[in-house]
Amino acid sequence: MSGIAHHLVKRGIDATRENYRSGSFAQDGDNKPFGHPHAVAAALILTSVLWFFALSAVQYVYGGVVATLTMIETPTATAFKVDPTESDEADAPLLDADEKKSANTDPELFYVKTKPITSKIRTTIKHLVVEAGPWSRFRGLQVALAYHFIHHILLQLLTALFGGAMISQSFAAVVTAVVLCRLQMLWTHVVISTPSEKKWYRRFPTIDAGKKVILPTAVWALAQQATIYVPVTLFVIFDLEGYFRNPSVFNKLSPMQQKSVMLASFAVMMSGIATAVLVVFPANVVLKRVQASLLPEENDSIVPFDRTFAGKVQPQVVGGTGVISMLDAWKTFDWAARFRLVKLYAKIFAIQVSATVFFVLFAVFQVRMINGDYILY
Repeated sequence: MSGIAHHLVKRGIDATRENYRSGSFAQDGDNKPFGHPHAVAAALILTSVLWFFALSAVQYVYGGVVATLTMIETPTATAFKVDPTESDEADAPLLDADEKKSANTDPELFYVKTKPITSKIRTTIKHLVVEAGPWSRFRGLQVALAYHFIHHILLQLLTALFGGAMISQSFAAVVTAVVLCRLQMLWTHVVISTPSEKKWYRRFPTIDAGKKVILPTAVWALAQQATIYVPVTLFVIFDLEGYFRNPSVFNKLSPMQQKSVMLASFAVMMSGIATAVLVVFPANVVLKRVQASLLPEENDSIVPFDRTFAGKVQPQVVGGTGVISMLDAWKTFDWAARFRLVKLYAKIFAIQVSATVFFVLFAVFQVRMINGDYILY
């Protein structure tokens, strides 16, 4: 969603600048003065920038920090011990003293599973604020900015090196992700751990730890590329390019042919969504949980977190690998946690759509206020 927002903002700013240069802001269709083109352009650009930052903040705080905590939290259970009492059954008086004593010696234990902190966005943010301060919702932001900056530069260099073909760009994206796997793991560790006195650049995972996340990072990067290749492949198979290049061709088709083209277009769109849900979603969860299993012992997690993953991880000091396998990382992520994560993503989507509608209406209101009866068409 953040990538789409960035693309739309860039298109909007470019269109505003182009319309201003061509003079389309100066007049309407009846050759009447449009109003105040400078004020309209400034208002639209400012609104677009605010919209971009609002969506980026939602994506980072909820889609990044809260989602990562949801992926690694292990709900805890509280044990209640109930001491036995003498039986109050009707035949209790028939029991002798020894029988009564033996019947009431074992206490009963009841386990009550506590509600996960990440079950709601509000409870998660409240917990972060209490544990790490008001700005904790943006924890790891410096690492994220460093990661995206280096990722952009490295990706451009590798793309230029490997060539501009689509397959070359995908290969460059996977290589870039693998090269920066330690930096990405550092972000995960900063997000899921309690505040540390060390600066973030002094908390880099070891090279040995970095080697253990190469495979899940590569799988995650390939999964992201699949969201591009699967729809594109179907787009080519269904031969839809001609209809998008020249829409008049579509109008010449028979009603049955038009329905076929519309169904094919819908299938292409759904293939991208299905790939994201069935491939990217598990790959992202697995990667985050593998990274979390390598959290140094000196760091405590900010939410309840079972470092052993139900006994699947053995520390290196006792001969274990010290990291969870990719398969176990997914298996130990139970259906309740999966449902919480899906519900969180649905909420994020709803928030971003609502924010977009709000800013569009706000932009229309601004144009109305500046130009009176005139509005952009």
